[in-house]
Amino acid sequence: MKKTSVTLTILCFLLIGCESLRFTPSETQKQNAWLHNRTAAVTLETTKQEDSSEKLQALAKLSELQSRAFVSFCGLPEEFPQDETAEDILRDTNVQLARTALAESTERPDTWQVADSVLELAIGISALLGGVYGTRAVRFLKDARTKSQALKEIISGNELFKRQNESFVSAFKEAQGNQSPQTRQIVAKMKG
Repeated sequence: MKKTSVTLTILCFLLIGCESLRFTPSETQKQNAWLHNRTAAVTLETTKQEDSSEKLQALAKLSELQSRAFVSFCGLPEEFPQDETAEDILRDTNVQLARTALAESTERPDTWQVADSVLELAIGISALLGGVYGTRAVRFLKDARTKSQALKEIISGNELFKRQNESFVSAFKEAQGNQSPQTRQIVAKMKG
C-alpha cells in the first residue's frame, strides 16, 4: 500500500509539473515591490496636487492600495530604496531594478531538481521510520531516483541529437510515434 501511494504521489508530481512552484521573492523583487508602493503613493499625491479628474485620482488610490498587497506578499527588503520624489523614482537605476525583478519573477524551479529533492526527502523520512517497511521504501525510492535520472539523461540526449541532426528530426519523431499519450505528456512536462 505504501509503495503504491508513493508511486502515485511521484507520478502526480511528474504529471502536474512544477509550473505552480515559484522561488521565494528575492531582495531585488522585494525592493521593486517597495518601490512600486512608493511610485503608487507619489502618483496618488501628484494626482491630488495637480487637481486631476476624480476618476484618475480613484485609479491612483486603488493602485496605491494594491501595491501594499505586493509588499505584503514579497516582504520588506533588507535595504529600502530611498526614493521620495517622482524624480528619485524615475531614475534609470529604478527602471533597471524593475526589469531585473521582472526577469527573476519568471524563473521556476527545475523539474528535475524538485523531483530529486522530493525523492531525497522521502528517502530520509523512510530511513527515519526504519524497520522492514522503511528499508523497503528506501530501496524503492532509491530505485525511483535512479530511474528518474535515467529518464532525464534520455530526454537530454534526445534533445541534443535533434539539435545536432536537424535532418533526422522528422524520422526521430516518427520513431517515437508509438508512445502512449501518458508517456508523451510526462516527457513534455519534463522537457518544459
